[in-house]
Amino acid sequence: MINPQNIISHLQEDAHFLPEDLLIILGPTASGKTKLAVELAKILDAEIISADSRQVYRHMDIGTGKDLTEYQNIPYHLIDIVDPGDKYNIDCFLTDFESAYLDIRSRNKKVIVCGGTGFYIQSLLQPRPFTQIPVNLNLRKELESLPKEDLKKILCGMSIPANFDIDFSSRKRIIRAIEICKFLEENPNFDFTIPKSYPYKIIGLNPPTEIRRTRISKRLLQRLDEGMIQEAEDLIAKGISHDQLEYYGLEYKYISFFLKGELSYSDFVKKLETEIHRYAKRQMTYFRKMEKDGIEIQWV
Repeated sequence: MINPQNIISHLQEDAHFLPEDLLIILGPTASGKTKLAVELAKILDAEIISADSRQVYRHMDIGTGKDLTEYQNIPYHLIDIVDPGDKYNIDCFLTDFESAYLDIRSRNKKVIVCGGTGFYIQSLLQPRPFTQIPVNLNLRKELESLPKEDLKKILCGMSIPANFDIDFSSRKRIIRAIEICKFLEENPNFDFTIPKSYPYKIIGLNPPTEIRRTRISKRLLQRLDEGMIQEAEDLIAKGISHDQLEYYGLEYKYISFFLKGELSYSDFVKKLETEIHRYAKRQMTYFRKMEKDGIEIQWV
């Protein structure tokens, strides 16, 4: 069991950890991030900014794992700020984050960042101007069916900026790179705003794989009992289409498949459980990539 006081003692001994620094708590799903962040916030007199790409959406509480009661009386930010049906992206996050950060610091409180969206966290620490380039949905649809090798050939035939570090690890990231290069070719005079970067200290939670898997499985059943399917049905009743619902992550995607009759209930639960385990593994892969990119994470 993690002792928050030991972490505080460690931070107090670190001469480089300043009041304006971000204390970041990251880890895969079901690793106990929120609980630890709340305990640390009590001791540090801090407020919490969420770095979760889905918890920004209202009316999506169970499926996104908000667990708002865990915050107790600790103020939190960037949760429940966007309506379902809207699209939230990294540029929105960076803008909203800065507003929340300045608000918290104006009250002389410390800032704790808590979340599992590695791309959001890395963008705070290593600003990337290319994140400002808008999404091109039509282009994405054209490229979606192409194999990875064909996508690489398209990208390698484009004019790639010298400071654009491309991640070739997935089709999704290659498609985004093509999208960016195409935009820059069509808008050579695009005016970039260099995002702000923040000093930081990162605590990473990485429970043993079997413990993580047990927690994920137990939590999934608990959320189904709490009404996760009903939550998705309520969103559909509010006008959210199945295509939109499937955009908002694994839980809503597979609930949509179940509601459309494409999966039986038992197959739906089994498939979703498997995919959440895979998602946690992908989160850890991204955190390791952050370390390779020069971001220091102290693992607990």
